[in-house]
Amino acid sequence: MVLAAVFVLALIGLVGDSIAPPPIPRPGPPASAPLALVSLGDSTISGEGAGDYLPGTNGENGDWCHRSAHAEITDIHLPGVNTLINLACSGANAADVRLGDANHNTEPSQAEQLATLAGRYRVVAIVIAVGANDDPHFADLLNQCVNAWASTGSCTAGLGKQWQQRINAMVPKVEHALHDIQTVMGGAGYEPGSYQLVLQSYAAPIGPDVAAGLQNLAGCPFRTTDLNWVRDTGVTVLDDGLRRAADQAGARYLDLARAGIGHEACSGGATAAGEWFTRLTIVWTDLQSDNRAAHALQQSFHPNAAGYAAFAGCLAGFLGTTDQAASCLPGPDGTLHPATELGSPP
Repeated sequence: MVLAAVFVLALIGLVGDSIAPPPIPRPGPPASAPLALVSLGDSTISGEGAGDYLPGTNGENGDWCHRSAHAEITDIHLPGVNTLINLACSGANAADVRLGDANHNTEPSQAEQLATLAGRYRVVAIVIAVGANDDPHFADLLNQCVNAWASTGSCTAGLGKQWQQRINAMVPKVEHALHDIQTVMGGAGYEPGSYQLVLQSYAAPIGPDVAAGLQNLAGCPFRTTDLNWVRDTGVTVLDDGLRRAADQAGARYLDLARAGIGHEACSGGATAAGEWFTRLTIVWTDLQSDNRAAHALQQSFHPNAAGYAAFAGCLAGFLGTTDQAASCLPGPDGTLHPATELGSPP
């Protein structure tokens, strides 16, 4: 009897050892939480240039994020996703997106804001456009090009290797921001494959095909050599750097480098209907206020509502694929589609 009892106890011990402990519940939103799509980054995704800025983001109390009702995210339609959240802010750089104590346009870190939302909604995709306001200082470069038009010489002639060096310095900062987004999502209970993380690059807002009579203050005051450089070198090298950042962070990548060709600012001549970028834009009423005067030209050379809608269509198509990277290119119908490296738009 004693031996039998010992055998039974040993058997119970073996069975007990083979039973795995119950999994520790992970944090995160309930399965029934509303599905959400979130955009983060700078002016090229906040909606700058499209007008109709949301209350509180058009200079009120110092907030110049310029989130537009026509921003790219507002035109994305995914099955079951009814919540579209735009955290992007005009002028933001990678430090304003990543975790930390950033305070840009009176707003805290976009990653910190995402952390709050990730527990309230079931975030299915995050789209980020950032980097141009870091070491490349792309907006400042365009301002320098306008000044060069008014004086002599070229704003891009002396860049040479310096531009590549700026891009190389930007890459780890964007990669850091992407990793911080992944950290936020992991902390909220999301497995790596349970949401999409997309880094979107930049489309050239200007190019050499400026219509006659518009290569001046009437629309696009740039020298031809600078127009060529911005489209063929500046944006191309910038976007190649962003691809590196996406690859190193394990994020998906959507290339817009060639997305706006044929639709740049001032390419339409007498009518801007086919243009996807704003021409030189001055908000004259802002010049009457000391608090707003510095932002009177802020909208210039950003996508307009038609541009954001075009990019949104390509992004929505990309989100519906499993491709790690794609380029937005026009198909036979003229609309943008995500094309893989070896493929072409459908």
